[in-house]
Amino acid sequence: MGDRQIKGVVLTALKIIEIADGDVLHAMKKSDSEFKGFGDAYFSTVNHGCIKAWKRHREMTLNLIVPVGEIKFVIYDDRIDSSSEHHCQTINLSINNYYRLTVPPMVWLGFQGIGVHTNLLLNVANIEHDPDETERVELDKIRYDWTN
Repeated sequence: MGDRQIKGVVLTALKIIEIADGDVLHAMKKSDSEFKGFGDAYFSTVNHGCIKAWKRHREMTLNLIVPVGEIKFVIYDDRIDSSSEHHCQTINLSINNYYRLTVPPMVWLGFQGIGVHTNLLLNVANIEHDPDETERVELDKIRYDWTN
C-alpha cells in the first residue's frame, strides 16, 4: 500500500487576504469546480496526537479546510477497479499549507491532530449529515503507520 494520488481527490490552493487588523481566509465559492451543492457546514477539532479514523461516506463529498492548527489527513482507496485501489494519500493542512481538500464519496478518511494547540477543520459538504450514509471501521482495520 503506497502513498499516491487517490482518484477523485482534489487539492485546491486557497487565497489568504492579509489585512492589518485580521486576515480573510477563503474556503469555497459556488463558482469553484469542486462545488457540488451545499448541504452542511461544520467545524471539528482534533487534539494533538489524537486520531479520528476510519470513516467513509457513500454519497457525501467533503471539502476540508484547516484554518487553525495543523491536521494530517490520510485517504485510503478500496474502491474496486479504481486506478488508486489499495493506496493511501497523506496531506497535511494548516494556515501555512492553506488548501481545500476535496474528498469524493466511497474512500476512507482518517485524520490526526499535528498542531500542539487547537486543530480545527471546516467541512463544507454537499449534502446534510446523515448517519445512515456513513460507514466506520476501527483504526486497525486499515493498515497505516500513523507515527510517520
